[in-house]
Amino acid sequence: MSERSQAELPKARIATASLAGCFGCHMAILDIDERLMDLMKLVEVDRSPLTDKKRFTQRCDIGIIEGGCCNEENVHVLQDFRRNCDVLIALGQCAIMGGLPAMRNAIMHSDEPLRECLDEAYITGRYIRNTTHNVPNDPALPLLLDEVYPCAQVVEIDYQIPGCAPEGDIIFDTLSKLLTGKFRGFEREMIKFD
Repeated sequence: MSERSQAELPKARIATASLAGCFGCHMAILDIDERLMDLMKLVEVDRSPLTDKKRFTQRCDIGIIEGGCCNEENVHVLQDFRRNCDVLIALGQCAIMGGLPAMRNAIMHSDEPLRECLDEAYITGRYIRNTTHNVPNDPALPLLLDEVYPCAQVVEIDYQIPGCAPEGDIIFDTLSKLLTGKFRGFEREMIKFD
């Protein structure tokens, strides 16, 4: 496609969000390196921590979510993305399976598992120096969910890009093919965990 005809095409709108995760998947997006400039010829970034836009300015073609849902704010953000994006992508293991934050789902053994988890994190943990013996409970803090949920348990997800974090190559390849209508699934050699 010539530079001129490419410039005449309307740019796709992309939005991104980071929920309960480490922000590593957003860093992996930046690992696209110089190809990011090629991608920016095809897209305009809307709501994203990369642009510091906190609200949608209009409907987006693609939404990219990293991280799972551990609190009510995560759920609201994810539902907002589903309402405002034509295609929703779960990026990385935290978005797909809950990742490291979901480890709390398996280690709780009492009748009040969330309370047990919070006590361990803030009061009874071996290296905790909390002289007040209080768990943070400010109204400004989002309400924690009973467990951490993968995105697909909260909303419909159209595509999942696995990895912790996925390599920039697979992110670039997937987005490029989705934007040009050529995505037919992942090539086997692209999905690797070494």
